[in-house]
Amino acid sequence: MPEPPVGGAGGGALTRLLRVFLRPYAGLLAAMTALLAAQAAGNLYLPALNADLTNKGVVSGDTGYVWRTGGLMLAVVLGVGLLSVATTWGTSRVAMGAGTRMRAALFRRVQAFSTAEVGRFGIPSLITRNINDVQQITAFLQAALAPLVMAVLMCAGAVVMAVRESAALSLLLVVAVPVLALVIGGLLLVLVPMARTMQDRVDRINHVLREQITGVRVTRAFLRTGTEQQRFHRASADLTAISLRTFRIYAAIMPVVMVVANLSSVGVIWFGGHLVSRGSTPIGNLTAFLVYVLQVLVYAVIAVSVIALAPRAVASAERVDQVLRTDPVIADPADAVTPAEATGAVEFRHVDFGYPGGERPVLTDVTFTLRPGRTTGIVGSTGSGKTTLLQLILRAFDVTGGEVLVDGVDVRRQSADRLRGPIGLVPQAGFLFGGTVASNLRFAAPDATDEQVWRALTTAQARDFVAAMPGGLDAPIDQGGTNISGGQRQRLSIARALVRPSRLYLFDDCFSALDVATDARLRAALRDATREATVVIVAQRVSTIMHADQIIVLDAGRVVGVGTHEHLLDQCVTYQEIVASQLGEEAA
Repeated sequence: MPEPPVGGAGGGALTRLLRVFLRPYAGLLAAMTALLAAQAAGNLYLPALNADLTNKGVVSGDTGYVWRTGGLMLAVVLGVGLLSVATTWGTSRVAMGAGTRMRAALFRRVQAFSTAEVGRFGIPSLITRNINDVQQITAFLQAALAPLVMAVLMCAGAVVMAVRESAALSLLLVVAVPVLALVIGGLLLVLVPMARTMQDRVDRINHVLREQITGVRVTRAFLRTGTEQQRFHRASADLTAISLRTFRIYAAIMPVVMVVANLSSVGVIWFGGHLVSRGSTPIGNLTAFLVYVLQVLVYAVIAVSVIALAPRAVASAERVDQVLRTDPVIADPADAVTPAEATGAVEFRHVDFGYPGGERPVLTDVTFTLRPGRTTGIVGSTGSGKTTLLQLILRAFDVTGGEVLVDGVDVRRQSADRLRGPIGLVPQAGFLFGGTVASNLRFAAPDATDEQVWRALTTAQARDFVAAMPGGLDAPIDQGGTNISGGQRQRLSIARALVRPSRLYLFDDCFSALDVATDARLRAALRDATREATVVIVAQRVSTIMHADQIIVLDAGRVVGVGTHEHLLDQCVTYQEIVASQLGEEAA
């Protein structure tokens, strides 16, 4: 399903979204509109039949006419009922289908976002927009497709029929309808900005709740439970306050409508009674006129009930539209270049990089080469730019100066699929998805056999503990891997990258939770499993990378040393300090 282009903001955002996402259902919408028109015609025909039954049957005592007209009225009622069932089914299908497409478009757009766009919106807000905001739009759409269309048709038709029954009494509608429209319109103008504020506060409470659930251990460790409870209560109180103000206005709408409706009914009976007593209007016509007036007012109430959903739908549409209109900073080039061969070679040429809004560059004039069949270790102090180097290889960000080449082609000239497909990544945080051991390991290679999975587990030094788990490969894994230890999560993350053979492996400080003996065994097995690939290991511990073919030393975003462990001990002061701090002065 191709993602539709959506643009614009403000009050027109809802119209634009509906126009885009309802387009596939144009035929069904046309059919539903025709059925709704037929249903409205049936409802409008019933009072006219009732007037005839009264004037020509009851007043004149024609029992046969009463039975015939009554039977026709029963048939119309049954027909209207069947049409109502059909239109409810059709409009529900359209509304739910449009909501599904909207959520899918949001999901695809967010998946294409770089870290910059995700950070700009915030994860809690993106979740709220995909779930709550789309739900608000879908609720309005479902109400608008049938009840609102029906209300418009019935109000217009009932006014015409009321004038047909009695032009004199119709003057009452000239007063009632504009008064109703002015009052309701004024209230709705107040509700739109309040609804926007309400959605922002839903974002806020989602943000606070997400932080508190994720950081519950930190909160308890520092005895800040009371403080966090107060922060949540403040966010909840803010949402409660705006909700109460909003719903008080909603509550005022219906009494206003009912007052106008009841006064109009009293006026019809009062003036209509005088017309009947003078003989200028038959009793059946007065009855029919009263029904038509009540239809106008009742369907006006229905329209108000639906329109009351519009402010939140408009606010939600603006928020959804903001995401869909945001073009990712990192996008595939129109004329993507495919390297002649996937070798896994990487080259940094005078690379500079700084995060948007950062005070100083993270990397400055970085130049080095990574070759196939060689293992490169990257070491440096915290904040020296080690992880950023790997992010630039993956093109999570674009360099602000210089070039990053993979397989001899600048990463900015390659498609994301082509660039990242041959790369095996193990991130710093070993995140696992809810499921089983096998489903997590096959995330990179869905068609991997059990033999390939076990081989990867063996290399990652995870075979023993997986075999000991109940179910083995089918053992359950909680979301985030919270039911296993940090070291086990890291080893499963490494195994996941090894299941799919790659030409370039990026290990981002993913050995930190391993003991020294396991670390050594894993690195030895890894060297055999990745013999022909380019391997990059970012590490804090010197012992993890001291046997690498090449070590790159970073200091404040600059390369201050490149070479083997022995060469750097002899030539690089920064490396000597790192070794001395970890292994002692004698090792340095």
